[in-house]
Amino acid sequence: MTGFDWEFPYSSRRMPVLARNVVATSQPLAAQAGLRMLLAGGNAVDAALAAAITLTVVEPVMNGIGGDAFALVWDGSELHGLNASGRAPAAWTPQRFAARREMPATGWDAVTVPGEVSGWVALSERFGRLPFAELFAPAIEYAANGFLVSPIVARMWAGQVPRLAGEPGFAEAFLPDGRAPRAGERFVFPDQAHTLERIAATRGEDFYRGELAERMVAHARAHGGALALDDLAAHRADWVAPIGHPYHDLTLYELPPNGQGLAALIALGILEYCHVADHPPDSADSLHLQIEAMKLAFADVYRYVADPAHMRVDPRALLEPGYLKSRVKEIDRRQARYPRHGVPRHEGTVYLSAADADGMMVSYIQSNYTGFGSGVVVPGTGISLHNRAWGFTLEPGHPNEVGGGKRPFHTIIPGFVARAGAPLMSFGLMGANMQPQGHVQLMTRLADYGRNPQAAIDGPRWRLDADSNLWIEPEFGAAVLSELESRGHRIVPKDPLNFGAAQIAWRLEHGYLAASDPRRDGQALGF
Repeated sequence: MTGFDWEFPYSSRRMPVLARNVVATSQPLAAQAGLRMLLAGGNAVDAALAAAITLTVVEPVMNGIGGDAFALVWDGSELHGLNASGRAPAAWTPQRFAARREMPATGWDAVTVPGEVSGWVALSERFGRLPFAELFAPAIEYAANGFLVSPIVARMWAGQVPRLAGEPGFAEAFLPDGRAPRAGERFVFPDQAHTLERIAATRGEDFYRGELAERMVAHARAHGGALALDDLAAHRADWVAPIGHPYHDLTLYELPPNGQGLAALIALGILEYCHVADHPPDSADSLHLQIEAMKLAFADVYRYVADPAHMRVDPRALLEPGYLKSRVKEIDRRQARYPRHGVPRHEGTVYLSAADADGMMVSYIQSNYTGFGSGVVVPGTGISLHNRAWGFTLEPGHPNEVGGGKRPFHTIIPGFVARAGAPLMSFGLMGANMQPQGHVQLMTRLADYGRNPQAAIDGPRWRLDADSNLWIEPEFGAAVLSELESRGHRIVPKDPLNFGAAQIAWRLEHGYLAASDPRRDGQALGF
């Protein structure tokens, strides 16, 4: 029994793929790289890693070798969580940034230790079936011999040029002929191919303790950065216990802080008491409840979530039923509000999905954060570095205040869903603070309205920005938007590229349904 209908009520360019082995990513060449591993006898982890490594080449706007990664893996009997995010250079202190009003978004002072490569190694060592180096073959081929740039990647690439053209190493790496490549043009990056070869041959050791590490540190020093060899050598990825919380008959699992997955759990925990299904799908009443619950969740998460070693609130205190019920009282069903954080009891981001015929399911996400991250590219290596330090705050005394050795507040979150203790869905989407909002919208479409996974992805989305303005896709219709505006929501129509790109693998009795988001170039594949 699927638990959903097979209707497709939204305008979409996609249909789901039904197969015993599946991969879904935001770029077709990456999905095909994952499928190649499955066809070669690999498992879902091998497929996810090959797709992820290939994405650093074929979708460089959203991720690169110098990013962070997180994963949820169902190994057939248990759900495992991996936090492969990096920490701030040890030399960083609040005083280093005292002259700034906010953390920088570009340059070396936006760069924390890249954790993604350590995540590739950790996943392969624990769960992989194929040799580590074999996972790199498609990516190395595309970097060395070139690939044709897909349309949406080309559009996003060009959009980053005004912001990053002056950052050290960026133009030399990503602006051949002085501009971004256009859709259909071939892009070749031999430096990246060589770096991927070194990572493959040394199982990531060269990246953290070898020549690649030395080149990163030398480039940092040349441009005033504080990254040191000891920072890279000390890095580790951590296996962590996922946090689950029920929503109707489903249980959503997220990784614990320093990520923002807790926001989706809080919002759904509030909505559990709001009877969303009493209202028609995509109606103003349904959307208003979801939006107001999300505001409350963000208010708490932005106040309390940080590196877990520095948090002053147990994350589970924010999911305690009495606390969630108290937050429901903050929702006015007829008027938009702009809430503050609550006070619980003190008890203590490219996305892809893959699944195989043996029952292994992988929910995986990696990112350079904003487009191309910091804009810094280490010469001769193809290593583009993320800007995760932008996730820190400069507020004195805040648990997420910048500091040496700390992990920043992180946006990228993989999701996983179970029903009655059995694995059901690996899912997620890209897009900064859109990610928990997207998790909530997908969950309500699935659990409250019985949409099938592809329809849940296809449906129009909303998104709260940092100032609680409501970005929205016009497919909701003029009457719905007008009603939301009358309730005090500050409506801002936006292009679909602003609402993330989701991928889903949903477990069926004899295989999977794989769905990919029409808002990107992506693809779901299977056999």
